[in-house]
Amino acid sequence: MFEGSKVPLEKWFYAIYIFLSHKKGISSLQLARDIEVTQATAWYMLQKIRSNLSIPTHDILDSFDGIVQVDETYIGGKDKGRIWQNKGRSTKQKTAVVGVISDNKVCALVVKNTDGNTLKGIVYGLIKPGSTVVTDGWKGYLGISNMYDHQIVKHSKGSYKNKEGYHTNGIEGFWSHLKRGLKCTYHSASRKHLQKYCDEFAYTYNTRKISDVERFILFITSMHKRFSYSELTSELGRF
Repeated sequence: MFEGSKVPLEKWFYAIYIFLSHKKGISSLQLARDIEVTQATAWYMLQKIRSNLSIPTHDILDSFDGIVQVDETYIGGKDKGRIWQNKGRSTKQKTAVVGVISDNKVCALVVKNTDGNTLKGIVYGLIKPGSTVVTDGWKGYLGISNMYDHQIVKHSKGSYKNKEGYHTNGIEGFWSHLKRGLKCTYHSASRKHLQKYCDEFAYTYNTRKISDVERFILFITSMHKRFSYSELTSELGRF
């Protein structure tokens, strides 16, 4: 990821260290001041770092078991004059994100919608059969009980845990952390780049029990991809 960069390696290392140390993220303006580069250069560096935080598909397949919480959230602000388009589960102005959490491990995936095919594809792809899956009462989860112990928490009726004591507090806590970071640090995130920010907050959550130095070493010693500026700013993959 450093190939062809004119930024000195020591600045790259310092940028990675402070980026991974900020639990609520760091803006490109702040990073530019910290390492004395332009804001555009700092943004490019941050995007390259984020692009290397994504979890490879083969590493997350069938990696969730035991008691697994699954939930959806919708990210995006009000569009003045079209507030009705931002209500409920509308994706006209909002972007849907599905989260899976189990045993202090989380994965957040940006999706086009939260219909049954999308949600079941994620559940079947990430969660081992026989696990206990805790969701809200959204109809998109109907039908998973043939492979899982499906526990439903009826939020629509004001309930935050079912009679068996299951809840979705873990994934909702992660949503709160993600949204605070997006609102307070980054102010907004485009639909095109939202997955990178989800990967960032998932990475810091999954490594929160190790030290900043250990997290830095873990990142540096992992395999990293090469990304050109055009690849990071392209419309590929945007929906």
